[in-house]
Amino acid sequence: MGLGCSYCIPAGKLLAGTPAAPDLWKWSREALFYEMTPRGTRCLICPNECTLKPEELSVCHNRIRKEDKLYTIAYGNPCSVNVDPIEKKPLYHFLPASRAFSIATAGCNLACLNCQNWTISQISPTETRNYDLMPAEVVNQALANDCESIAYTYSEPITFFEYTCETSKIARTKKIKNVLVSAGYINEEPARYLAQHIDAANIDLKSFSNTTYLRLNGGKLDPILNAVKILKEEGVWLELGNLVVPNWTDDLAMIREMCKWLHANGFENTPLHFLRFHPMYKLTQLPATPQAVLESARNIALSEGIKFVYIGNVPGTEACNTFCPRCKKLVVERKGYVISQLNIKQGKCAYCGEPIPGVWQ
Repeated sequence: MGLGCSYCIPAGKLLAGTPAAPDLWKWSREALFYEMTPRGTRCLICPNECTLKPEELSVCHNRIRKEDKLYTIAYGNPCSVNVDPIEKKPLYHFLPASRAFSIATAGCNLACLNCQNWTISQISPTETRNYDLMPAEVVNQALANDCESIAYTYSEPITFFEYTCETSKIARTKKIKNVLVSAGYINEEPARYLAQHIDAANIDLKSFSNTTYLRLNGGKLDPILNAVKILKEEGVWLELGNLVVPNWTDDLAMIREMCKWLHANGFENTPLHFLRFHPMYKLTQLPATPQAVLESARNIALSEGIKFVYIGNVPGTEACNTFCPRCKKLVVERKGYVISQLNIKQGKCAYCGEPIPGVWQ
């Protein structure tokens, strides 16, 4: 049952080389959520709120002003296309053992020092080799590959917002679910708009400190906390990730504060994934996260009332399994990305009947 790994597929026609300036507009659409100001055209998608002069590019590398309009240049030109197990996202309580057709364009509205996909997140779509894959064709490819969902992932789907939204709308008409894998750095109005078309999300709650967010990620904490509240309010199935980075986000007191906030704000049934950091990008001098630190973080979360707490990026750990919070029996056993046991019936523990929150079929 389930998939063991992801794999690349020839999804669409690969564009030859880097698009020249005239070709840029083939992959563009007028942006959503912007306004004109005396200082320039202001993008309203995320808290960066870039204000652009003509021909100027946003900090996420894929929004540009032309005359008095704002355009996205990340539309129909993903640089990464794969079929993944849904568990890779990671989503542990959403359509287990199913396949997600996963796409990404270049660009990101944060600048994380530890980014694992920095080769695509920190550049623009004009600098990557891209697939010719418009929204309707993404849906066709998902159907052809027996995928129950489309995942907008790898870089930052908030920066290819229009592409994500239009693809999601078409996917819904074909009964395909939509999954957002994101840092959640988005303003309220576009977040609510996006939530109307998304079925599930994994939001990377990178730390619980404004200072750390600024120094490590180039952002702010409060908009992300607001975003996770909005997704929950709008009925999107939500799971949270927390990458535990040595010397940056491994402060156990801060982790406890985060878990207290989650419980106080009604997220006790929201799965929380503590993820092991591996040396990457601009933090190659750091060690991998000790497993003992991850286990301590998990114990803290459980002690603060978070019911479903997982450890990721650590092969062989039992903390990737799901246990019933009532009878404590194993209800989902995972070996890597493979589901080896699934003891949930009609959304309930097969042993004691306790509801297990999630989207199970």
